[in-house]
This record gives sequence, C-alpha cells and structure tokens, in this order.
Amino acid sequence: MVSHISSRSAPDVASDQAAGGGSFPPLQMCSDEERMMRETVKKYAQECIAPVVSKMDENSTMDKEVIKSLFEQGLMGIEIDPEYGGTGSSFFSSILVIEELAKVDPSVAVLCDIQNTLINTLFTKLGTPAQKEQYLNRLSTDTIGSFCLSEAQSGSDAFALKTRAEKHKDYYIINGSKMWISNAEQAGVFLVMANVDPTAGYRGITCFIVDRDTEGLEICKKENKLGLRASSTCPLNFDNVKVPEKNILGQVSHGYKYAIGMLNEGRIGIASQMLGLAQGCFDHTIPYTRQREQFGKRIFDFQGMQHQIAHVATQIEAARLLTYNAARLKEAGRPFIKEACMAKYFAAEVATLTTSKCIEWMGGVGFTKDYPIEKYYRDCKIGTIYEGTTNIQLSTMAKFIDKEYDH
Repeated sequence: MVSHISSRSAPDVASDQAAGGGSFPPLQMCSDEERMMRETVKKYAQECIAPVVSKMDENSTMDKEVIKSLFEQGLMGIEIDPEYGGTGSSFFSSILVIEELAKVDPSVAVLCDIQNTLINTLFTKLGTPAQKEQYLNRLSTDTIGSFCLSEAQSGSDAFALKTRAEKHKDYYIINGSKMWISNAEQAGVFLVMANVDPTAGYRGITCFIVDRDTEGLEICKKENKLGLRASSTCPLNFDNVKVPEKNILGQVSHGYKYAIGMLNEGRIGIASQMLGLAQGCFDHTIPYTRQREQFGKRIFDFQGMQHQIAHVATQIEAARLLTYNAARLKEAGRPFIKEACMAKYFAAEVATLTTSKCIEWMGGVGFTKDYPIEKYYRDCKIGTIYEGTTNIQLSTMAKFIDKEYDH
C-alpha cells in the first residue's frame, strides 16, 4: 500500500546533489519515495482501474470498488499527516500520482486531483484543530470532498458569485446555487464559497464546510458530458442551509484569497492530468504503428509518420518539464503562479494535439470504441476550460510578463 511508504521528499535529493558537486538534479530525478509511489500507482492503475475504464465511461458512473481502492491505497490523503490517517507525502508525489492515474483514466485522476490539491490542502492550511480532527481523518480514509465555487453567472468571473450566507446568532443561513461541481455525486463534505457581505463585493466571500446530509442542500442531476464521463459534475442548490459558525474554514471574508491560492496550485494538478492523458494516449498508439503494415512496411517506418511522432513526443516532454518545474517551485516555497499557468495551458494544448494525432495514426480503428484513443480525445477538451480557461491562463501569464519588464 502507498500509505506505508516512508516520507522523503525531492528537496532532499537537491540538497544531496548540491552537497556533493554543487549541481542541481534534473527535473525528472525523483526521490526514492517518489519513484516508489509512481511505480506502485502505475501497477495499481493497470490492475484495478484499466479493466473497468470503458464500462465506467459508458455508464457515466465511477465504480464504487475503484473509489474504495483509492482510499485503501492511500491515494486520497497523499499529503495528509499520518496522525490523521494520511500518507504524509509531498505535493510532487501528488502530481506524480495524478499523472499515472490519468494515463489510465483521467476521470479517476480528477477525483484524486481535487481531493489532494484542493480539499485536503484547504483543511490542512486553514482548519482549526477540531476541524482537522473531524474531517482530515475522514478525507484520508473514506470521504470524498467537493469544492463549490462556480455558478451559472460566474465562470471565469468567479467572484461575481451570488450565493449568500446571512449571519444569525452563532450560525449562518446559505441560499443560492452552484454549477459544474466535480465529485458532487459521491462527496460527503462540500467546501462552499458564499458571500456574507454583498456590499463588499468579492471581499465578503467566505468558505463554509457543509456536510452532505445538511438539511436544505440539494445535489441535482449530474451533467451528461462529452468527456470525463465517470467523474460526476452536478449543480447544487442551497435552500436555507443552516451552517454553524464553527464551520467557517479560515477567516470570514477571506474566501476569495483561499480560492485564488488553491486554484493556482490546482492548475499544476490539471497540468499533470493533461500530461498523463497525453502520455497514456501516446503509449496506446505507438505499439499499433509498429505492428500495422501498409505497402510492405510498418506504419512507423514511413518518414512522414516518424516526424509527426517525434514532434508529439517532444511536445509531451516539454509539457512534463513545465509541469514538474511548477510543482518543484511550489514545493520549494518559490513563486510559481506564472509557471503553473504555463504548465496548465501548455499541457492542455499538448493533450489536444496528441489525442487528435493518435486518432489519425490509428486510422479507422482509432475512431471506434474498440480502442481507448477516442476516449482520451473526448476527455482532454475540459483541460482548456476548468480551473481557469486557456484565455484566463494567457491573461495571467501576460500580467506577470508585463511586471518583469518594469525595470
């Protein structure tokens, strides 16, 4: 089980190298723990997830045994401290896990991604001792979390949200609705962004912990989606939902800061998901081009094919380096926002290119559901949309570039 792996993070590798020869390790050099984590998850994904991917996609349902096994493997509490039942590993390990899962099924990867890079991190950073005791134990062992920010009228303009939280004595009453909420169907706890002071605009946004069985919380019919079909995405309605004051996560009116901070980290997770998706699709396709013969030779041996394959392989490698670099920067406590945006933007573009090319290389069979290529093609599209659209990433990157030339 992954949860039994001892904790040793990448900075140790860097310091070891620096002490020895004054050089920095390659971005893809992993610590013993990270290497073991990646290999364990690779084996687990092939054995436990791969056999049910097609069925989950077809039925738009996440297999309950898959969810159970994710918890059993320690993959839903990767960075949670062992005192709360977590694995006690690193952010970079989370990124490697998401990448490996996405190679097999991006729907499972996004379930794991949101749990680790958004939900668990928010509870760990902001939770009171009582909140951590109550929720981190559950999140690492049997409870899925869901992050509720987007609304019908507030997509990229996330802080135009209309959900309200009105103060009464020692509790709040939440009214409003949310859209596009990932993991909602299976979630046991929701982190809900609501405004306690509409006159203050986004500065009134506060983060509330809302349990699934809270009266007035309605989880509506899940969306019928193009891709990531096994991952549930549902609208939520809040009708006079009563939440005790002690269920505020962090400080009142600081929700917008928390949301921005978490989405910055989350973008590295999405980059890793798109990277894994591209690599998984590529790995399924290349063997076919090496076996299939036309005009007396392998498809792979045609120079036109070789050039395309080499080009795509280079793009995937570039996406990996951008993603790993952003993750290493974040883990080292260095500025990483621009790099996270670059990684997310580029990895989504590469996933789009890779899956499209792979279908072409496979020919007619790539267009059928007999092979997983068309599913990767459908799954990748969301990468240019959620946790900040491509245009939002580009705008954010441009702001940082503008500042760099101030002096």
